[in-house]
Amino acid sequence: MLEFQNTEIAFRAKSDKDLRKTIFMYNMVKHPIMVKLGKTFLPLAFKLRLPIEGLIRNTVYEIFCGGESIEACAGTINHLAEYGVETILDYSVEGKAKEEDFDACCKSVIDSIRFAAEKSEHIPFAVFKPTGVGRFGLWEKMNVKMELNSYEQEEWERVVQRFRDIADAAKATGIPVLVDAEESWIQTAADELVLSLMQEYNKEEVLIYNTLQMYRHDRLEYLHALITIAKAENFKVGLKLVRGAYMEKERDRAEELGYDTPIQATKADTDRDYNAAIKICLDNLDVVSIVAGTHNESSSRLLFQLMEEKGIDRADKRIYFSQLLGMSDNISYNLASEGLNVVKYVPFGPVKDVMPYLLRRAEENTSVGGQTGRELSMLQQELRRRKEVNN
Repeated sequence: MLEFQNTEIAFRAKSDKDLRKTIFMYNMVKHPIMVKLGKTFLPLAFKLRLPIEGLIRNTVYEIFCGGESIEACAGTINHLAEYGVETILDYSVEGKAKEEDFDACCKSVIDSIRFAAEKSEHIPFAVFKPTGVGRFGLWEKMNVKMELNSYEQEEWERVVQRFRDIADAAKATGIPVLVDAEESWIQTAADELVLSLMQEYNKEEVLIYNTLQMYRHDRLEYLHALITIAKAENFKVGLKLVRGAYMEKERDRAEELGYDTPIQATKADTDRDYNAAIKICLDNLDVVSIVAGTHNESSSRLLFQLMEEKGIDRADKRIYFSQLLGMSDNISYNLASEGLNVVKYVPFGPVKDVMPYLLRRAEENTSVGGQTGRELSMLQQELRRRKEVNN
């Protein structure tokens, strides 16, 4: 039976110094008050040009990010690859709203695709967020089919062109691209655009992946509909499955505006639908390829067990397991040691610009029941194990 408690395998890529530094960081972020203080203090500190960048770079940034540029991530990419773990380079600059920022994001994604094709065999995917290449307010208008003025229409055409430029790069190199999920009130517009690209680019192989957030109670229905369309129109579907990242925001907005929340009633409902989605995808592996983005041991074990039951090769490229750099190494490294396809999201970008991403991840960790505690417990267990071995 697949186990995730082997800390020797889980943390074999970390030195004793790395373990201590990671333990220190998780001790910090386990306190919600520390995360709230960070959200207030760090933006102010950067605005006042206080000398904090070096401190951040050598602590939280070093643990959860690969570097400031694609090239700077080479060390992290190669280090992961030594242990059978591949990389997705994630340009994690958030909160930008200018056309030049969207162009820069598009260029960065294309650069990462070309880097993967030309300089590294350990990068199976590229990734981007719809709001990385287009203004949030514009996505909102497209989501409700609101009429655009002439400037907005030109703006939208540029968004579509950025998607197409990225898809063309994927086609030219054979490196697939994952489109990350967004808030529900812009996701339908993103779904429609990504579907149109799947219909065009996924005829022979899966180059375009969409992301389903299974904490939404309508995603199983959408999954079934998507597979039906794919089979009828003879194209393939790429999907990344996640639980979701905007739960509090979704519920607050639904309450404020007086509509039914799209979020599942309980975590158990989310877990049920996530596992059901895994089963549906494996039952339709002739048209579906998946990236199971999860830090949940039960879901990871379920996917592995279903692969074994169905006689699916562990190295089958239609199935990947995925976790974030610096998190759930017990899942990533133990899966990789069994010969399964495992990929880590490796965020990159300038320290200042990546801080919103890091703060959001810290906030998520404090809201996921037991996540930080589990990480800390296993890190401390491995440190004790090493001391015992060396004594």
